[in-house]
Amino acid sequence: MSAIGTLNPGSSGLSSLLDTSRLPAVNDSDVTAQSVDTPTKVEGIKVSLSGAGIEKAAEAKGENSDIEQSGLPDNIQQILKMIRKLQQQIAEKLAEMQAVMKDKRLSPEERKAKLGALQAFINNLNGGLIVANNALSKAMKQAGLTPEQVLKAASLAMKS
Repeated sequence: MSAIGTLNPGSSGLSSLLDTSRLPAVNDSDVTAQSVDTPTKVEGIKVSLSGAGIEKAAEAKGENSDIEQSGLPDNIQQILKMIRKLQQQIAEKLAEMQAVMKDKRLSPEERKAKLGALQAFINNLNGGLIVANNALSKAMKQAGLTPEQVLKAASLAMKS
C-alpha cells in the first residue's frame, strides 16, 4: 500500500503559526518547583432524618428482610427483590388507573389518553416481570436448589 501526496508539517506550504525563534531561552536553574500542599480534610454535608424519614427507611429495609434471611444464594435474592419491586410498581400503576377512572374533571379524551399511557407502562412492567421470573427459574435450576429452597423462593416471589 502506498501513500500518495502525504502532508507533513514541513511540506504543507504554510508557515508555522508559532515562531519559536522569538521565545526567550529557559535555563534549568530558572525553573523552581513549587511545593504542593496536601489537601486538608473538609467536613461534608450532614443530613438528619425526621422521625417519619427514619421510620420510612426502616420499612424499606424491612420489606426485603425475609428475602435476605432466606438463606438463598445472592443472585436469587437479587432476582426476588427485582420481582418484588416490579410487582409493587404494577400495583402503583393500577391504583393510578383507578384514580384516573374516578377523576370527573377529565374529559373522555383525556381519560382515554391517560389510561392508555398507564396501560402501556403496565404492559412494560409485566414484560419485565416475565423476564425476571424466567431468570429466577433459570437461576434456581443452575444453583441446584433443594426442594425446600425452591418452595421458599417461589413463596417469596409470590409475596408482594
